[in-house]
Amino acid sequence: MTQRNDNSYSVSFNGTLHATTVGVKATPKPTPKPILPGAGVKAQEEEQSSGMTIFFSLLVIGICIILVHLLIKFKLHFLPESVAVVSLGILMGGFIKIIEFHELANWKEEEMFRPNMFFLLLLPPIIFESGYSLHKGNFFQNIGSITLFAVIGTAISAFIVGGGIYFLGQADVIYKMSMTDSFAFGSLISAVDPVATIAIFNALNVDPVLNMLVFGESILNDAVSIVLTNTAEGFARDDNSMVTGWETFLQALGYFLKMFFGSAALGTLTGLISAIFLKHFDLRKTPSLEFGMMIIFAYLPYGLAEGIKLSGIMSILFSGIVMSHYTHHNLSPVTQILMQQTLRSVAFMCETCVFAFLGLSIFSFPHKFELSFVIWCIVLVLVGRAVNIFPLSYLLNFFRDHKITPKMMFIMWFSGLRGAIPYALSLHLGLEPIEKRQLIGTTTIIIVLFTILLLGSGTMPLIRIMDNEESQSRRKSKKDINLSKTEKMGNALELEHLSELTEEEYEAQIYQRRDLKGFMWLDAKYLNPFFTRRLTQEDLLHGRIQMKTLTNKWYEEVRQGPSGSEDVEDENELL
Repeated sequence: MTQRNDNSYSVSFNGTLHATTVGVKATPKPTPKPILPGAGVKAQEEEQSSGMTIFFSLLVIGICIILVHLLIKFKLHFLPESVAVVSLGILMGGFIKIIEFHELANWKEEEMFRPNMFFLLLLPPIIFESGYSLHKGNFFQNIGSITLFAVIGTAISAFIVGGGIYFLGQADVIYKMSMTDSFAFGSLISAVDPVATIAIFNALNVDPVLNMLVFGESILNDAVSIVLTNTAEGFARDDNSMVTGWETFLQALGYFLKMFFGSAALGTLTGLISAIFLKHFDLRKTPSLEFGMMIIFAYLPYGLAEGIKLSGIMSILFSGIVMSHYTHHNLSPVTQILMQQTLRSVAFMCETCVFAFLGLSIFSFPHKFELSFVIWCIVLVLVGRAVNIFPLSYLLNFFRDHKITPKMMFIMWFSGLRGAIPYALSLHLGLEPIEKRQLIGTTTIIIVLFTILLLGSGTMPLIRIMDNEESQSRRKSKKDINLSKTEKMGNALELEHLSELTEEEYEAQIYQRRDLKGFMWLDAKYLNPFFTRRLTQEDLLHGRIQMKTLTNKWYEEVRQGPSGSEDVEDENELL
């Protein structure tokens, strides 16, 4: 009975379908595509390509590590590592080009820089480490000046560069671009990366306030530049033809403020939660779990911010600053050292990879070169930097006890090097037509190389020329100048990252520092005691025993002879 009804239903359904197709043309039933065979082959090809990309990236990083080691070994400290790595990337790109020309191999896809890899894998460790290793005292004392330079100054630079490109294009002087595309390029090229300049500052013992102003501005400036670029990209994708210019400006300003303060609040909140968690959930006796939890909290705000359409870079920067200021002091001594050195190593590898691929891009990137566009962009970048630094510095001097001198202003203007972030942002822009994207990419590469190779190498002679006689007596000689960032980081541990104070010691320290004002006083009096553990003598004893145990274990392994016997007699002779 059931079978007959099913057949009747089938006949009725087929008849209805046939009648329908007579009156109206039915949509043809899609032919099912084979899933497993095709998808399997494609997946295998993608896996092989990804494997070769990983191999090529690791090979490049390994060669760069050897290069940095040789620079340190032969004491070539006058050469910044970023310049050396970029130069090596250029040589490697030329060598690969020769191999491809003779059809010996095809590494075209592997040597191309992938923007998604940069923003998901390479940039977060760099930004988090810069915030985590920041000297919080000088940073918070100059937070107003740094924020003004990083936010208002970057916006001024972006408007000058973007507006100049737009109006020059309308006058048919250079390549014509829309307002949103011009502002997007002005935003991305305003990201400052003075790695070589900071190394020179440390080597020459310049004013610590100048050092912190340049370094703090560069850290916040990167995140602000990315947010501004994303803002311009968002408006370029949306249809705003019916919106007036004033309304467009207000919408862009609202979007920027939401991205900036929303992302900063999310990162700060994540950092504070991590501090409270590790203060009350004691993992000090299991450093592996403690370190794992720190890694999770480090990357957590980036993924959450990107998931809710905020800026992951801005979020992870503020999370790094807060975690270093509070959470780090809730860790065991072992995890403190492990966290500091791990972040430095990972950030070094990521920076090296980016600078190496920057050199490789000269041969791998499809270029479109226009001399007038490049020259005018360089001029606008220098003018935008000047309008950023000099007026804001004069304005800030009305409110600062420690004035920013004209010499410091000039050095801050000259030290506005461009680095990895403008290069990656230029590749990430989805501009149409393709020739516009190639023009932006080529111009960005030229500006980055111009600032790194020429301005970066000229900063040291400039400081020497402008240095006054008073500082000549305490200035280091030329042979003592060391521009190796890796060697400086590897030879010392920051004392503020290894501090362990009991309740009594902390109260005594606060009593001695009665000159604290503003946020520094509020932090020392209320915030720091709330978010960090005040250790007992038992905690200090356990931490010292833990460090001593690990040291003794390492020493026992090191002093084992080839035969497995301990060289006790040799040790006694040395003692």
